[in-house]
Amino acid sequence: MMDIEGFRSFLTARGLPEEKVDAFGSVAGRYEAFLKDVLGGASPTAETVTRFVRLLTRQGEDTHDNFRALALYGRFLKNNDVYVTILQFLDGAEALESLHEKVGRAFGEARRDEVFRGLKLPRLGTPCTERPAFAQAFIERLESRVGAARVRRLLSGGLRRIPDDVYFSARLRYLECKSIEEYLDRKGAEFVAELERIRDAGDLYFNQPMTDDVIDFVRANPETRQGVVKDGVLYETKIPYMAKEYLAEKDPRMKRYYYCHCPWVRESIRTGEAQVPPVFCHCSLGFTKQPWQVIFGRELEGEVLETVLSGGLVCRFAVKLPQAVASQGA
Repeated sequence: MMDIEGFRSFLTARGLPEEKVDAFGSVAGRYEAFLKDVLGGASPTAETVTRFVRLLTRQGEDTHDNFRALALYGRFLKNNDVYVTILQFLDGAEALESLHEKVGRAFGEARRDEVFRGLKLPRLGTPCTERPAFAQAFIERLESRVGAARVRRLLSGGLRRIPDDVYFSARLRYLECKSIEEYLDRKGAEFVAELERIRDAGDLYFNQPMTDDVIDFVRANPETRQGVVKDGVLYETKIPYMAKEYLAEKDPRMKRYYYCHCPWVRESIRTGEAQVPPVFCHCSLGFTKQPWQVIFGRELEGEVLETVLSGGLVCRFAVKLPQAVASQGA
């Protein structure tokens, strides 16, 4: 039986307003009723919450708030299967809608409509297995009409709708340091300490649990732990999306699958049924650049050095630092 009052208290403690508490409680109650009345008393699992998502999508109720309610209900239940399953629908969900807007601004609405003709933006509840085909079709069309160089430039601005103020605390910490090397050392130590806290508490780092092996991997890889500066360029390598599985996997294809963070790409690596152009990974470059652009208060140039989509085993990026910062260590 659902602990409705416990869930309401859980939501209130997270600072949700009363109307959200009521609405989210209602969604969780509907999921529990679905488990009981439709699935004959089944448990909350990745499979059952996926089936409930299909129902919401058919009814046109696959909204961000409804999915957020299910994700938080998974957290309340301490059920990582439910939480991670819903997180996969929410993660990067705004990317193609953001790209639709950016193409219109950069190349004009007529060109945007030409590129999108016959393509319908996937709904939030679209299964991850169906997303790469859309990404492939759209990027191929866009490249053919405006050229790869202009697509790279557009995507390098990033597609995630993350407000800059998320990174203001990083800017303040940077300003407390005497050099970028001091800041990176501090950043790395704080990252490892946070991963250790997550491991000890049994929590998740976004979508994944922490293990000693994963933390040792991060500790041993400075580009992943904090970033490395050389000759005025900052080099960063992403932590794998599913690091525990990545470290244990031997098959190169599956290793790339476990590494990839992008919900619009990941399944194409696993199945091979869609071939998303590697230029799409410039979106990840934009994500990598954003905190540094906030820290330095200016737009920065960067480069995609290696990605799993183009056949590598890691995703590695370079960000060119401002001259004043680059000369600190000269």
